Amino acid sequence: MEALILVLAKALVDHPDDVRVEVVEYENETTYELFVHSDDVGKVIGKHGKIAKALRTVITSASAKHSKRVNLDIIA
Repeated sequence: MEALILVLAKALVDHPDDVRVEVVEYENETTYELFVHSDDVGKVIGKHGKIAKALRTVITSASAKHSKRVNLDIIA
């Protein structure tokens, strides 16, 4: 899942070397924290959050076979 998030995020930003993902595990939930350069936050979020929503949809769909809930947090 981390690799999927990295590939998608690096394709969107101007500073792909600054993109990293950290995983925070809870009992029934996994949170992926996406760190990007401060100049690229708007590109990852998109107008009215459309790109962020699409990223979250792809991640949720990819994790459908697991019984854990998945979240994506975008951090500058």
